Amino acid sequence: MDAIEVTRFSTLFNFRDVGGPVGHDGRAVRRGRLFRSDSPHRLDEADRDALAALGVRTVLDLRRPYEVERDGRIPDLDGVTWRHIHPEHAEWSDNPYRPGADLARYLADRYADMAQTGTAGLGEAIALIADEVNAPVLVHCVAGKDRTGIVCGLTLAVLGVSDADIAADYALSTEAGEKFMAWFMSTGKQVRPGLPPLTCPEEAMLLFLAELREGYGSVEGYLRHAGVTDAQLDILRDHLLE
Repeated sequence: MDAIEVTRFSTLFNFRDVGGPVGHDGRAVRRGRLFRSDSPHRLDEADRDALAALGVRTVLDLRRPYEVERDGRIPDLDGVTWRHIHPEHAEWSDNPYRPGADLARYLADRYADMAQTGTAGLGEAIALIADEVNAPVLVHCVAGKDRTGIVCGLTLAVLGVSDADIAADYALSTEAGEKFMAWFMSTGKQVRPGLPPLTCPEEAMLLFLAELREGYGSVEGYLRHAGVTDAQLDILRDHLLE
């Protein structure tokens, strides 16, 4: 997998361009079309300028409604549309992580649960990314790790990127998670009970994708089940692949 180009932000810890890896027919995923990050509600003036320089047109916010209400949304930016899509999913506390448990297995199970309960939201998110009018798109949740990881993973799979490269991109959120947690603790806030560590073992994404295919035949099969049309999948590949 090629090195990922990084734009530095002082108020974001998990921002990166999803482009770079090779997909169908040896075509690379286009850079500058799809970005991922933790929540950008903290953007300061310098970071707003940095985001504007990337030409981001749409911000896709995957957070829960109460998370948006609690933290706020991205600051208003000229030419940027904020879209809130919430894939329904259980709270971590409903099935808390037990220290010492297999983290990859735990996360893959939580992702599978979201694929079941948040089908409509995940399909809507992929359809939004598929529409070239919305690009470039920045997709985010709170830490940019789980919900964002699922949406980006599904997108890359449709583009023909290997599971190994998808998992490698997902795993990049581990280092960012450490920075995010250091910042979070510095605010004096308390970590909610039941949360797993902000670690992204590649095996979690590999398990999720493999088991999704077992259930639906393919990632495309799952997305069709979620309401994404073949025409939208074709358009997604056309504008996100070189």
